[in-house]
Amino acid sequence: MEYIYGALLLHYAKQEINEENLAKVLQAAGISPDEVRIKTLVAALKEVNIEEAIKSAAFAPVAAAAPAAAPATGGAAAPTAPAKAEEKKEEEEKKGPSEEEIAGSLASLF
Repeated sequence: MEYIYGALLLHYAKQEINEENLAKVLQAAGISPDEVRIKTLVAALKEVNIEEAIKSAAFAPVAAAAPAAAPATGGAAAPTAPAKAEEKKEEEEKKGPSEEEIAGSLASLF
């Protein structure tokens, strides 16, 4: 995570995110930088629009927190709870058999 934080710090400071700058940030934080990790991160971030990633990450927790606040209003959460349970069941069905079902099937072989 410290490598990501270093890259975010460089982005916030409007500095180029390159191997040299990231290594300097990590050293300044008292971390011995790993050259392979730095190269990998810098290469991966070249294809990422950091501003867009930050904006989309900032909205994700807000959307998740909204249903939790709904019970305080009275009845707004009632329709969403069954829908979420239904979605969860559908996801489990898509995944295939559960571990218990697999274990039961294996036990029947012996």
